[in-house]
Amino acid sequence: MDELTVRDATRDLLRELGLTTVFGNPGTTEIAFLTDWPDDFRYVLGLQESVVVAMADGYAHAARRPVLVNLHSAGGLGHGLGHVFTAFRNRTPMIVVAGQQMRTLLPDDPFLGATDAVDFPKPYVKWSCEPARAQDVPAAIARAYHVATQAPQGPVFVSVPVDDWDAVAEKPVVVRPRIPGYAPDPAALDGLVAALDASARPGIVAGPAVDEDGAVPDLVALAERLGAGVWASGVSARCSFPEDHPLFRGFLSPERRATAAALAEHDVVVVLGAPAFTYHVHRGEAEVPLPPLFLVGDDPDALARAREGVGVRATAKLALTALRDRVREADRPLPTPPPRPPRPVETTPISGGYAYATLAELLPDNAIVVEETPSHRTLLHDHLPITSTDTGFLTTASGALGYGLPAAVGVALARPDRKVVAVIGDGSSMYGIQALWTAVREQVPVVFVILDNAQYSAVRTLGAAAGGRNIPGVDLGGLDFVALAEGMGCPARSVTDPADLKAALAAALADDGPHLVHVRVDPDPPTMY
Repeated sequence: MDELTVRDATRDLLRELGLTTVFGNPGTTEIAFLTDWPDDFRYVLGLQESVVVAMADGYAHAARRPVLVNLHSAGGLGHGLGHVFTAFRNRTPMIVVAGQQMRTLLPDDPFLGATDAVDFPKPYVKWSCEPARAQDVPAAIARAYHVATQAPQGPVFVSVPVDDWDAVAEKPVVVRPRIPGYAPDPAALDGLVAALDASARPGIVAGPAVDEDGAVPDLVALAERLGAGVWASGVSARCSFPEDHPLFRGFLSPERRATAAALAEHDVVVVLGAPAFTYHVHRGEAEVPLPPLFLVGDDPDALARAREGVGVRATAKLALTALRDRVREADRPLPTPPPRPPRPVETTPISGGYAYATLAELLPDNAIVVEETPSHRTLLHDHLPITSTDTGFLTTASGALGYGLPAAVGVALARPDRKVVAVIGDGSSMYGIQALWTAVREQVPVVFVILDNAQYSAVRTLGAAAGGRNIPGVDLGGLDFVALAEGMGCPARSVTDPADLKAALAAALADDGPHLVHVRVDPDPPTMY
């Protein structure tokens, strides 16, 4: 009988953990891991490592399960680190396994050796390891799984020398279930319930962890019981409350004064599954104080760094369940929903708002929107309301460009039953354009809408707001996205006339495979915040 190798033991472990879909871009230090690839495993190939990591990130969130990423030594990990950073900010349960040169060569600083491999991805991984012995590889991956999936979730890293895979394994690793979430401390819950019961104008700030935990229906139930207005947290990477609900109040700005002004209508605010608060620009300290805050979340760092408020450590779904069963049902009048902006009119060039409004008319009810148009984010909020209560919206929480296009491919791989629409800026798309090739190879049902304003508009807009003048490196243009898409086998169409936009989007949405629509939009940057 053949001896069980570390490779065999690891594959058995991965099967039991449900990690049989692997995103990767291989190199020579991964050959021993990939050899005799099993028929029950799926290898999703990306043409550059940052694209691979972003695809895996989208897949993990849409599938609501951890994901395995296979990268090539230090160079491949280095290419992917931009979106390992994003995965850390997105709280993505991701296990990154990278090849290392063989142990017998490491003392000689070999070609393709990863120097200080464990330290390289820090601090943007929750845990990092290069096993001391080949026989420890399966146990390291088992531990990585539990660290990655334990709240708050996040990426982890395991470096494996290439000769470890052929070594003889020891006894199999015992597979344990994922570590569950945790409920709030009873005394802390008592204080929160008492504050809500005494409140006349309660408010809720909904963060991405609510949707991450599958708790949007629970939040809707709590808000309705309280009659509380619900705000989306600043620059949230997910939608955690349906934007067509009458209790939805809008989006907090990533700026102190605007946040305080928005929340001034409440006498107590519960922040659920978000930091309090995430800011991007500074225009001075708030002119009005924040109302009394309760910060409910599973991230101890976010709870510790908050400037004020009572911290309650708990995962979102268990916290919401506990609150919903305890708070008194309110009989106060419900807040009046804020009016939506009027639909933009047809103009040439096409406005970003008109593009979003037209897409909103056509979008299927269960569609998933993946977004990366930094300068048009407020227009998306105004004209493309997200109404799904199950991963209806994804974007990057880190601000690192290049996430949206490949993430949409991963989302579509995870949820082929739903139409995926990626709305991406021209600048953002060029950081991950190679993902079109994977979309075609996998024939995923995703529509890519490129909003092309021929510039890095967010840089131009925020730079000007900060007093910058004559800023170089912000002008683009000359990018033929139809040619780029068709060169990788993806059907594509360019639109410059607003009268043609609806038909082009409808045709793309009707396609069962990937399809790209290149929309040339008004180059005048809108106001971001």
